[in-house]
Amino acid sequence: MSLFQFTTRRLVSRAYCGLKASSSKKQKFCLEMARPSSNMADFREVFAKAKHIAIITGAGVSAESGVPTFRGAGGFWRKWQAQELATPEAFARNPSRVWEFYHYRREVMLSKHPNPAHIAIAECERRLSKQGRSVVVITQNIDELHRKAGTKHLLEIHGSLFKTRCTNCGNVAANYKSPICPALAGKGAPDPETEDAAIPVEDLPQCEEDGCNGLLRPHVVWFGETLDPNILTEVEKELEICDLCLVVGTSSVVYPAAMFAPQVSARGVPVAEFNMEATPATNRFRFHFPGPCGTTLPPALARHETEIIS
Repeated sequence: MSLFQFTTRRLVSRAYCGLKASSSKKQKFCLEMARPSSNMADFREVFAKAKHIAIITGAGVSAESGVPTFRGAGGFWRKWQAQELATPEAFARNPSRVWEFYHYRREVMLSKHPNPAHIAIAECERRLSKQGRSVVVITQNIDELHRKAGTKHLLEIHGSLFKTRCTNCGNVAANYKSPICPALAGKGAPDPETEDAAIPVEDLPQCEEDGCNGLLRPHVVWFGETLDPNILTEVEKELEICDLCLVVGTSSVVYPAAMFAPQVSARGVPVAEFNMEATPATNRFRFHFPGPCGTTLPPALARHETEIIS
């Protein structure tokens, strides 16, 4: 087992999705290192030579599409913050309320579209694949905007708003119904004065596997749950072979994703951060490009003059 695998497994075995770095870990991230470069020409030279590019994305890349993040001040749905609803315990106590929250998010996302950052990543993947080069997107987002943009090699480590999992038989299925069930039609308004719909469990989304009819839940990783070990294994493999890593629109404080790029950087692989502002991990990376991802990323991933396209 590689050092990357060992460290990741050890952390994930004791850390839950959504856990932020402790102050001691943040201090380790902020070790004195050379200030990262913002020289786009230098980055472009590295990009032109890379054969296996890993792109780690977070909420910042989707914020420019108007996607609510439900983080920080004002990040409420009705009177609850996401971390109060996105837990197994909240679903067990009140599945109707949790489904209203996720129904609202699904309906919002059906009206959103990929922005220039999503499109630049998908176009880069298509172009480089014709050159025998690879691009993988490792995303913390559950909105499927990368998929809408056309990204094929996609690892959604926190799941998807548009997949469900049966609490009875465990079946996972894509689900783009709007509304997801008749009882949720017109429900989910985020206004604090809105009362809970109190939908009976039997009227909430149900499994359609033969003879099951179990209660469905969103197929997302909730606070208090660990990541899918199979997806984590795929992530590990991709990060071990990448020769260039991009960190796009992520705060680098939520584990385990916060450790991915620093560990890649620790083995000497160039890492470029594209974010509105510096993060606790910025000084671990070779490049940092501040500003909106939809502005900084397209020129970074555009066709390089040395590329030969057959």
